[in-house]
Amino acid sequence: MNFFFYFLVFILGLTVGSFLNVISLRYQQDKKISKIIGGRSYCPICFKTLTWYELIPIFSFFLQRGKCRSCGHKISPQYPLVEILSGLIFVFVPLSLLSSSISHWSFSQWLIVIVWLLIFSLFLLLSIIDFRQSIIPNQINLSLGILGLILIVVNHYYDKFDYLSSSFLRHYAAIFGLRENIWINYLVAALLGMAIFGAIILLSRGKAMGLGDFKFVGALGLIFGWPDILMVIFLAFIIGAVVGIVFLVGKKKKMKDTIPFGPFLAFGATITFFFGYQIIDGYFKLFGL
Repeated sequence: MNFFFYFLVFILGLTVGSFLNVISLRYQQDKKISKIIGGRSYCPICFKTLTWYELIPIFSFFLQRGKCRSCGHKISPQYPLVEILSGLIFVFVPLSLLSSSISHWSFSQWLIVIVWLLIFSLFLLLSIIDFRQSIIPNQINLSLGILGLILIVVNHYYDKFDYLSSSFLRHYAAIFGLRENIWINYLVAALLGMAIFGAIILLSRGKAMGLGDFKFVGALGLIFGWPDILMVIFLAFIIGAVVGIVFLVGKKKKMKDTIPFGPFLAFGATITFFFGYQIIDGYFKLFGL
């Protein structure tokens, strides 16, 4: 039963990934959402309207050997990559959150899983748009903030916040305090993240970080809370530094060039979600603590 369920959600994830591709490729800052998601899909080179069998996630790409059937132009590998990532999100997010059989999931568990699936889908969309256009849409940041508030309300209502729960660092979160009140905890996380990024923006005069990142880290604070937000930010800077060095060594970027930071924040959040406990547990064990 569980295998069949996860197979179905993987297919659903592929479909969502296909939709995310459409939005990311059509997105323009001053364009209305109805125009972004409306209309039939078409080849951006020959403008031929695509048929249904040319839009099957993953399979159409490989069956057509990565080329448009009409003009033969190469199709961006972004299409299958995003679809696969989305499919994996829909499988591993619920697997990570819940270990029991789906037949034993409560209403609150279903709700939490759905919210997190939406969050990770927005992480993926945000990363694509920021990578392609160096901009993080306000609509995505606002949606993430609202989803964070929903998580807070659900965790508060179902008493899922205490010294040992509601943190991806598990019991290590108690070391950092602020476990008495969920609203104070998540508000502090959001404000602290925004304070750090606000300081960077001011000190660099907007060259090192943008307002989109400032808003994004605030939303992440509402989603992850304290002290998880610290790990999210720390990992984002580490990953960003490594990628930046690789680009410089490979001469793909120069010192003056900017690299979108949104994807690194999303990646840091993803690692914290899946491996936050393992990372901090390994750190403390490394020093015999």
